[in-house]
Amino acid sequence: MRPSTQADDPGAARYGVQGFSLIELLIVIAIILIIAAIAIPNLLQARNQANQASAVEGIRTITSANVVYWTTYNNGYAPTLDVLGGSNPPTCNGAMLLDPLLTTAPYRKSGYGYTYAPQGGANPTAPTGCGPGFQQYLVTAVPLSASTGTNSYCATEPAAIHYDTSGAAIGTPAACEALPEVR
Repeated sequence: MRPSTQADDPGAARYGVQGFSLIELLIVIAIILIIAAIAIPNLLQARNQANQASAVEGIRTITSANVVYWTTYNNGYAPTLDVLGGSNPPTCNGAMLLDPLLTTAPYRKSGYGYTYAPQGGANPTAPTGCGPGFQQYLVTAVPLSASTGTNSYCATEPAAIHYDTSGAAIGTPAACEALPEVR
């Protein structure tokens, strides 16, 4: 009896030595790594830009909600971000004008932390049952880390949004208004 060969056994080719060589596998892995090295920084940059756009929109939304609060309740600007949120039914102490992500501690959304500080004097003629509103405010959005954004943003009652490319917190309305405006 002679040993079986591929010519004798048509199934041997099917089960014989087949596949990719080590060199072929290394080339494929190298190509995948090159593509990843090109794509990942662009993906991170796109995510940063999306977070920054979300921060600008968050500031714009808070500013608009403050104007609505003033005109609806005749109480000045809201004393806190929590007051611009709230629950049903809306009142001057819970106006339901903003998304709970912006009006619930720790006031974070899309990689940014928001702060809101009333400025100027309190409204001496606040409506009955309402916490007094204020004549001015400062709202800021600061990146939680360098991987979530690079710019910080702020706005005051003129409603112009300003930015700081250092990403630092803006402490006063005057400091905010001295920064360049978002266009």
